[in-house]
Amino acid sequence: MNLTILPVTGIGDVRPGDDLAALITGAAPWLENGDVLVVTSKIVSKSEGRLVAVPADGPERDAARAVALAGETVRTVARRGGTQIVQTRHGFVMAAAGIDASNVDREHLVLLPIDSDASARTLRAALRDRYRLDVAIIVSDTMGRPWRSGLTDVALGAAGIDALHDYRGETDAYGNELHLTQMAIIDELAASAELVKGKYDQVPVAVIRGLHATGAEDGQGAAVLVRGAEHDLFSLGTAEARADGLRTAAELPDLEHFADALVTDDLLATATASATAAATASATVSVSAGLAEPGFLEVPVKAGLPAGTARALVPHVPAGSGPAALARAGAGIHRLRCALAAAGAASTWLPDAEPDGVDLPPSRMPLGLVAIGMAPPKLG
Repeated sequence: MNLTILPVTGIGDVRPGDDLAALITGAAPWLENGDVLVVTSKIVSKSEGRLVAVPADGPERDAARAVALAGETVRTVARRGGTQIVQTRHGFVMAAAGIDASNVDREHLVLLPIDSDASARTLRAALRDRYRLDVAIIVSDTMGRPWRSGLTDVALGAAGIDALHDYRGETDAYGNELHLTQMAIIDELAASAELVKGKYDQVPVAVIRGLHATGAEDGQGAAVLVRGAEHDLFSLGTAEARADGLRTAAELPDLEHFADALVTDDLLATATASATAAATASATVSVSAGLAEPGFLEVPVKAGLPAGTARALVPHVPAGSGPAALARAGAGIHRLRCALAAAGAASTWLPDAEPDGVDLPPSRMPLGLVAIGMAPPKLG
């Protein structure tokens, strides 16, 4: 397969209400059936009137931009200083919801198209019906990427071309069956087209020739590339995930039953070590028998504990402890429960339980029971 990438020059500034099909064919009368047109989302937005009027400068401009960003944001994924990575109503996760101030006059901001797939279908239909051109359309925009410096263009909308090439079930040259490989074809094409479009040359359209990927149907569009929350392992930034974890830790529920699974020695040791490390970081908390005060004694799991209990620990403090010692004991118990939750184990606190078989010296008193079972990790 030999591909040619051709810039479409001479389109000029696009204004609300402009006919993109007419502008493109006027600038590129050499278009052929089977071509793939990669159209920057900015001219789609401009033609559709997706502009927001803002002051040219000053704090009023910043305030107006903040209002526009809030209107395009479904949720904030990460925030660092003045930079916000957000999820838009389309499902895209990108800086500033894709709001752009480049290649537009100072008194306007450009928002993303309302529905880039629909915009791609509309443009494709106009080129087909009015100019008898059977082409595919990709609406592209620039995004940053996690773990990688630099920007690249990706597809926000598509029509007439499959978004994904699914290799699952096929075999490679060594006879290995492929189980996961799905290539985002339209993202690859959007990125390659940017090589001839550039950011300052006002070349908003590129033509990729030689792919022969157009189809009679418009297809599912770029929406299929948006990863659903149930499969998103990185749905929050680091600071936001930590804050979410702290909120969750503050609201640990007491449970009546656990999932039926085993809490291993390694998991319990890791969680207890985490709780101990947190406790010993404070000079006000002492350490007893290698564990943060209160000490924890494991007892056999017996009837009367929540269904699915895998392990049971008895926290204890010196007999006759005053309010300060009991408060530290409560903090230690909660630290342990938080560490267990971070390791994927649920727990519940049973303050009134009277554990059988607890062999404590008279100088120590049991405070209750920490019952532990497994719970599925929380996503998102």
